[in-house]
Order: sequence, then structure tokens, then C-alpha cells
Amino acid sequence: MPLELFLDPVVWMSLLLIGIICVMGGYYTYLFLHNSADDNK
Repeated sequence: MPLELFLDPVVWMSLLLIGIICVMGGYYTYLFLHNSADDNK
């Protein structure tokens, strides 16, 4: 059962989508904090 779950393309696309959302969220959070710090100087 676990092996079949990892071979399912839908599972890989879901994990890829979740990973992209997390990376984009972290990147935009970094940009927001970085720009906010520059504005306060």
C-alpha cells in the first residue's frame, strides 16, 4: 500500500504543488521583511 501511494502521479503533483506554495510563501515573506527593514533606515 505505501509503495503504491508513492508511485501515484497525483501524490507527486500534490507534493510538488505544496512545496512550490511553501517556497513562494517563504520567498515573498523574505522580500516583505527585507523591504520593510530598508524603509525604516
